[in-house]
Order: sequence, then C-alpha cells, then structure tokens
Amino acid sequence: MLQGQEQGQSGLSIPETSGDVVRVEQLWQEFFSDPSLWWDNRSIKKNPKYPDFKHKSTQDGLWIEGWLNPSWVKAKVATMALDQIQYDGELRSGVPDSFGNGENVSKLCQEGRLKEALHMLEIMVQQNIQAPINTYVCLLKGCTRKKALVEGKRVHALIVLRGLDSNIYLGNTLVDMYAKCSSVLNARQVFDSMPEHNVFSWTTIISAYANHGQGEEAINLFQQMQQTGIPPNKVAFVVALKACARIPALEQGKQLHLDIIKSGFESDATVGNTLVDMYAKCGSIEDACQVFNNMHERDVVSWNAMIAGYAQHGLGKKAIALYEQMKEEGVQPNNVTHVVLLKACASIAALEQDKQLHLDIIKSGFKSDANFERTLVDIYAKCIEDAQQLFNMHKQDVVSWNAMIAGYAQHGLVKEALALYEQMKQEGLQADIVAYVVLLRACGSSASLEQGKQLHLDIIRSGFELDAIVQSTLVDMYAKCGCIEDAHKVFNNMHERDVVSWTAMIAGYTQNGLGKEALALHEEMKQKGVQPDIVTYVVLLKACASIAALEQGKRLHLDIIKSGLELHLSVGSTLVDMYAKCGCIEEARQVFNNMREQNVVSWTAMIAGYAQQGLGKEALTLLEQMQREGMKPNEATYVSVLSACSHSGLVDRGRHLFDSMCQDHGVTPTMDHYACMVDLLGRAGCLADAEDFITRMPIEPNAVVWMTLLGAARNHGHAEIGRRAFDHVVKLEPENAAAYVLLSNMQQPARGMR
Repeated sequence: MLQGQEQGQSGLSIPETSGDVVRVEQLWQEFFSDPSLWWDNRSIKKNPKYPDFKHKSTQDGLWIEGWLNPSWVKAKVATMALDQIQYDGELRSGVPDSFGNGENVSKLCQEGRLKEALHMLEIMVQQNIQAPINTYVCLLKGCTRKKALVEGKRVHALIVLRGLDSNIYLGNTLVDMYAKCSSVLNARQVFDSMPEHNVFSWTTIISAYANHGQGEEAINLFQQMQQTGIPPNKVAFVVALKACARIPALEQGKQLHLDIIKSGFESDATVGNTLVDMYAKCGSIEDACQVFNNMHERDVVSWNAMIAGYAQHGLGKKAIALYEQMKEEGVQPNNVTHVVLLKACASIAALEQDKQLHLDIIKSGFKSDANFERTLVDIYAKCIEDAQQLFNMHKQDVVSWNAMIAGYAQHGLVKEALALYEQMKQEGLQADIVAYVVLLRACGSSASLEQGKQLHLDIIRSGFELDAIVQSTLVDMYAKCGCIEDAHKVFNNMHERDVVSWTAMIAGYTQNGLGKEALALHEEMKQKGVQPDIVTYVVLLKACASIAALEQGKRLHLDIIKSGLELHLSVGSTLVDMYAKCGCIEEARQVFNNMREQNVVSWTAMIAGYAQQGLGKEALTLLEQMQREGMKPNEATYVSVLSACSHSGLVDRGRHLFDSMCQDHGVTPTMDHYACMVDLLGRAGCLADAEDFITRMPIEPNAVVWMTLLGAARNHGHAEIGRRAFDHVVKLEPENAAAYVLLSNMQQPARGMR
C-alpha cells in the first residue's frame, strides 16, 4: 500500500518525492487497463483511510481524492458504475442475494461457467463471506481443465488473501493447476512455499518437471522426497520411471527398480509395464525383456510396451514374433499394437518377408483411427518403393489406396499422388479425410493452385466440406498458393472456427506479406474469446517482425508470459527474431539469454539479428560460443554468419568460414551461401574475385546471384563487369526491370544498351 497516499487522504502529510507521483500514475494506468484485478470498495467504504480500490494480489491502494493523482483520474473514474468490476462481457448472470456458502460458485464451475464462478467468489471474499476449501479446489480444477492460467492466478490470489495458502490440499491443487497450465516455474514456487508436503505434493511436482522435458530435475526431486523420509507410492515410482525414460537415465532407472522391489510394487502391472518401457527407451532391451518375462500378469499394454521396445531398437522380426506369441496366448491386439507393429515392419531391412503381415494388419477389420492412418502414411512414405509393390498386389483395398496417396504426397511426389487419386476416382472409390488433407497440404507446399481448386470441388461433392480440419487445410492451401481472398472466403464460411482455423488464416496473411491484417485478425480472434496457442503466437510474432511492429510485439510478449508459454523453445526463438528485426538487439539478446534451453534455431536467430544490425564481430563471437557449447551450425546459421561478414566488411573471415563450412563441417553450400559470398566480395570491391567465384560455382547460378554482382558493379562503377552480369540476368529473367534500372545507373553507361 502507498503510505503517502494514505497520509495525504487523512490530512497528516504530503509526500514530496517525484518517485511517488510516478508510481501513483503507473498504478492508475494498471487499474484502468484491467479493473477486474482490483477490489472496488466505494460502496462499502466507511473509513477514509481505506483505499477506494485495492489490488487483489499486490494489495496496492488507490484513492480517488488522493493528493498524488494525475488530473485525468477523477473524470475517468466518474464514468465507472459504482461497485462494478469490468469483465469481458461473458458473464451471464448477476451476483445472487445468497451465495449459499459457496455452493453456487461450485455449481457455476461445474457447468463450465468459470469466469462467473470466479467473479462470485471474488465478491464473497470482498464481503468477507467464508467459502469452504472445496469451493477453491473446484475453481482450480476448472482452471486446470480449461488451461486458464490467468484465472488460476486470480484464484491463487484469493487463497493468499484468505490466508488459506498453508492448506496442503489447496497447495497440491495449485501445484497441479500451474503444472498442467504449462507454468512449471509457478508450480515450483507454490511447492517451495508450502509448509509441509505429502507424497501427492511430491508426485505432482515431479510429474510437472517430467512432463515438461526436465527429467533430471524430476529425478532429483524424487531423491529429495526419499531423503525427507516420505515413502514413494506406486504413482510416484511410475512418474519417476517415465522421467528416466525421457532423458534417458539408465543408472537412475536401475536404482528405481531396486527401490520398487524393496517397496513391494514390482508385481504391480502398471509399474511392470513402465519398467519395460523405461529399460527399452534407455537402450537396455535385455533388461526390458527380463522384466517382461518375469511379470505374473501381462495385459495388452505389457505386450505393446515390449513390442515397441523391439521396434525402437530395429528388432522388427522379434517384434513380429512377439506379436504372434501374444495372439497365441489369447491377448487381443488393439490399435496401439497395430501402430507399433507397423513401425516394427518399417525397421526390418528385409521388408519383403513381412509384406503379407503388413497387409493382414490393414485388412484385420479393427477400427481405424487417425493415429493408425498417420502411421500408415509415415511407413508408406519411408518405404515408398516397397509400398508401391505391396499396393499393386492389392489395389482393391480402400485403406491401401488412401494410405498410398498420402504416402506419395508426404514423400513430395505430388504429381504421383494426384495421378493415383484420379485413378482411384476412376475405380469408383472414395478418398477419405486423411487423403484429402494430405493432398491439400501437398498442393499448398508446391503452389499447385488448379489441382487444389479441383480437390476443393471434390471435397464438396464428397460431403467433407464442413469438416473443421479440411476447412483449415483449405485456408492454408489457398494462402500458400497466394490466393488470400479465396482463403478468407473459406474462413468466413466456416460454421465453427477453433484456434487452428484462426491460426491458419493469420498465417495466410503473414505468408503473403499482410502483417497488419494478421494482427487485426488476432484482435478479432480475442474478441470472439478464442485463446491463442503456441503456433498462433509464433505466427503473430512473425507478422510483427515482417512489418517491424515493435509495440504489438511487446504486447504479444506480455500475453505470452501471462499464458505461461514463454518457456517454449519455438516461442523463445521467434521472440529473438522479432526483437532483432524490429531493431531491438538488446531485447533480443535478453530473451535469448533467458531461454531455458537453446537449439540451432534460436542460436541462428540471434546470429541473424546481429547480422541485420551490422554487428559482424558479435555474430562471429556468438557462433564460436555456439560451437563451444556443442551446438552444430546448420545451413541457415552459415547464411546468417556470412551475411554478418558481408555487412561488416570481414572478407577474409567470410572466405575462411565458407571454406570451413564445406570442408570441416560437411555443409553443402546452397544458392543462398553462394549469393552471400558474392555479396561479401562485391561490397568489398573485389568484383573480379566475385565474378570468378560465380564462374567456378558447381551449380548453375540463378538470377539473384548475378543481380548481386550487378548491384556491386553499379556501386563501384565497374561498367564492364556490370554489363556481363546484366546479360546473365536478362537471359534468366528477361522481364527483370530492376536489372535495367541498375544498368542505367552505372557511373559509366553501358555501350549498346538494349
């Protein structure tokens, strides 16, 4: 609470520091940006010392008649209804006269009316009406189901305000809520602040780390739990084993196995299945097999785990043999079995021996699902020649047709996929949704607009045009083919639009250089109450980067933090890229440094940022750091580094990096790398070297490479080399107007200019 404000209101003293004035104005700005985070005490206030508005979490206070208030505050407060907290218009009913000791809150929550339930509980707390613990638990579980992190934090604030944060039941539920809303940091903060823990507390936080890819910390926490004297239960062992499987950590897994034996859980089927899976994923197939053979009871999950273990180690024949044994023992395979077995078939070098088994699985009559069909696509794409031979033997099978079409499309053989699709139609057979979706994606990636339009007509005739996945893929296909109007038409005609649909349309605008339209559509998306996901945020950040919309990018960054998604690798990498392209290289580096982990994409984004700002030495220093930390640069990394050398005039270093890239790191140069080298030499005035470099390229140079040389020749007034570069450009692209402009601007006009 601001003491200066309180004293000023009671007439005791007036603060004199300018810092207080700034702080008060900041608080008022926070208040008007989201009044729902503040208690509105005007209707119940009796003591003038008590603030008119009080923040629900920080307890900061604001007085309408405060001495430090800016001049604009009183007029703006007057526009607000008394005792009214502003929400987003989604509340369907007012607060009842009787709160029913929290029953109404729980009822609203169970009906899925989370915001109304939270609003009601906030009023109860404000009016000092007690609610039972279960009311808070019900709300937290509702937040968990809806992944509503912001609302979950508000419930947390109420728990702290009521002094209930020491309750172990509430603490455990809070940890679980934060973990399942992808905010592991908040989950850990709650866990660490709890005065006591039970086995459920430990299991929940261990599971949080394991599920978010932090297996080492999960195992450390499990060991800490044991050191505190709390014996793990079956669930804790299962979670810890899964953490070992993800890292993988074989030694820790073996120690857990010993602890499981001592605790008497070895005979439990779930524990046994998880042990098999852990040993297989940690590379010890012999231990997995031993556990499997020693199990007293083996269900379909047990068999699937062992079959999957063989498949993961390339032991396809053993997987198939175990599958046959499974059937002999009367255990009925399920869809997971068939998916795992298909992967096992793909791992066998002598695929011919198992084609009949493959066909038997497809024709076995089990209920096909998306996972099975995706696996079919993957298998057929990886083994396309063998799949073609298998398919030719059994063309009459509809599943085989669809899987084969999808396999060709996934393999980049768009023409073959479309030809097979036409042949299928002539046979009078119907393509399924999976085939249509994959074909549309193939048309989008290859910019095959006419074929995409024909597929759209066939989809309408087939009755699939109302399928949400098909509609979203149509939007994506039209956008990638440059037909943004058709994409928008499909989008507008959708009866229901989920986050995937909105993201597809936003991505379409971004891909077509319409960043402002992409950001405007995001605002409309928010007004419709659709919550962005990771992919949406990544696309929006790219839109901001494309038009250097820094303020919108910063707001998105705040939204990402509030949503608990800031730790995701793809989001962090795109934030680095956005800040760099908006000219904020320090902010980009800060995001980069704060990332929990970095991959080659994030390193490359940061290096590219330095290159764009002409900071070649910083880019090279970062490349060296990247290599010291064991991260291998890829093609894109070297494009960024060479660009940095070019913009900073580091010719010798650029030459060395290009040679090292080819000779020491096994990266085959692409046209982009060659263009960077021509730009590097051309900017430095080494035009003869640049021209010689082009003539010695092992691949045919494109118009971009020659245009780069032409631009350098224009800048350095070298008409002869410029004319030769010009001739190559117009030979490749006769309508390239920019080439004519560059040539006409030569300091020494070209003779015989056409």
